[in-house]
Amino acid sequence: MTDTLMLRYNLQFFAKDGPGGEKTEEPTSKKLKDARKDGQVAKSKEIANAATILAMFLLIRIYLGTLGTNFMGFFSYMYGIIPDTIRHYDGEIPSLSIVGAVRTGMIRLLLMVAPFLLTAFGIAFVSDLVQVKWEPTTKPLKPKFKNLNPVNGVKRIFSMNSLINLLKSLLKLILVGAVVYSYVKGIINGIYGLYDLTLKQVIGLLGQIVTDLGIRIAAVYIIIAAADYGYQKWKFHEDMKMTKQEVKDEFKTYEGDPQIKGKQRQRMREASMRRMMQELPSADVVITNPTHYAVAIRYDRGSDDAPFVIAKGADYLAQKIREVAKEHEIYIYEDKPLARMLYANVDLMMPIPPELYEAVANVLAFVYQIEGRLEKTG
Repeated sequence: MTDTLMLRYNLQFFAKDGPGGEKTEEPTSKKLKDARKDGQVAKSKEIANAATILAMFLLIRIYLGTLGTNFMGFFSYMYGIIPDTIRHYDGEIPSLSIVGAVRTGMIRLLLMVAPFLLTAFGIAFVSDLVQVKWEPTTKPLKPKFKNLNPVNGVKRIFSMNSLINLLKSLLKLILVGAVVYSYVKGIINGIYGLYDLTLKQVIGLLGQIVTDLGIRIAAVYIIIAAADYGYQKWKFHEDMKMTKQEVKDEFKTYEGDPQIKGKQRQRMREASMRRMMQELPSADVVITNPTHYAVAIRYDRGSDDAPFVIAKGADYLAQKIREVAKEHEIYIYEDKPLARMLYANVDLMMPIPPELYEAVANVLAFVYQIEGRLEKTG
């Protein structure tokens, strides 16, 4: 006799992208809105980098003369205060004098680089604003304890996203290196002649070399940024895709369970029908089609400004209305066009529209005459 070994397994382990199957459904507006609140957006950091590099080197080119003069003045000032500081004191130089001199020098240096810092901040802010619009959120700043898990850290290191970032960094390094090598190779002979120039000429020449090289590097970064932005948009869209089960679950959460809502609507219809049937015995006449539609009309001249539709129905419900009308000896009047118009245009417990006054009044007058209540119409 052969023993049989039975193993239990969960088929969900073989499903792609976890429970629910593949992410084949387009992200819903709620999914995108929640992701935006969590700080998840399609954004490329390379755009800010490229714009900042280009702006910095363009600013250096524009500001080069003033910048060189300011730097020479800064060094002259710093070297000039050293003899003055030493001359006024015998022996050890007080630390307060050194602190004051350094503080003054740092303020002057900060004022020189302030335009660059402000420009870099402004460009980074505007580039993010253009990409993702203005909708600040503090959720990304909240600590996430799952990030402290070393297993998750190892997964992030060896993830596909890390591999792509590595390849992107290598590509930038290769392209920028090629641009630098090509440019320096063309001007190497001119660099050897720096020894024959004055300090001011050297600063001007080096500034031109740096800015020309920087603009070329920025152009490479712009191309990389455009490609990276397209990739980030595509990746974000793919990451936001949902499984069919996720769409169903979200619909149930956001819109409510369809089965529960269906039962609620059914209970509302049943309650409305019960109220309608309770009001039906007070009707003056039931206008029929004769079998497809039935509309019950009530008019109390003492309290109503116009006749009211207190019950209406089609097919099976129309038959029930006729049966109740016969039980309570309510007159059933056949008028196919009028029955259709009342059924289609007047809601329950609502007065009939003025354009139907005459037609309904004729029906009521006819019914009152038969029942000996003609005096009720006045």
